[in-house]
Amino acid sequence: TVNTAILLVIFLMFLALAGRWPGVVLVGVPVLLVLQAAFALGLGVLLGTINIFFRDIGQFVGIIIQFWFWFTPIVYPLSIVPQWLQTHMAWNPMFPLISNYQAIFVQYAWPAWGSLAWVAVLSVSLLVLGWQVFRRLSGEMVDEL
Repeated sequence: TVNTAILLVIFLMFLALAGRWPGVVLVGVPVLLVLQAAFALGLGVLLGTINIFFRDIGQFVGIIIQFWFWFTPIVYPLSIVPQWLQTHMAWNPMFPLISNYQAIFVQYAWPAWGSLAWVAVLSVSLLVLGWQVFRRLSGEMVDEL
């Protein structure tokens, strides 16, 4: 989105001014952004369409996103998470995205491309499923709204 682009430019300017420029590994950022956008769009279209028919979905999504945020190591390092829980975090589709953003911007390393394969499959699947559900139910949406 436009907001993401503006914030990314500001963040990159901050990194440059702070002398923390990641270098050539920034090439990986667009790939991560595309995967993230595909995942968000697919999930958003699917849940948005279902929410038209089941209004409580919107209420549950807000609560689930709060838990999801804290289940993803964004504001804390993965190292403080118990080992048994780290294994389960690998099933969180945001975990590979966030850890690869951290690899680029914090560790100045290339993303672990292999960790993104299942996220790419899931993102494309959500896009297809979301589009199919939307197309199938679009005729009934007008009546519900």
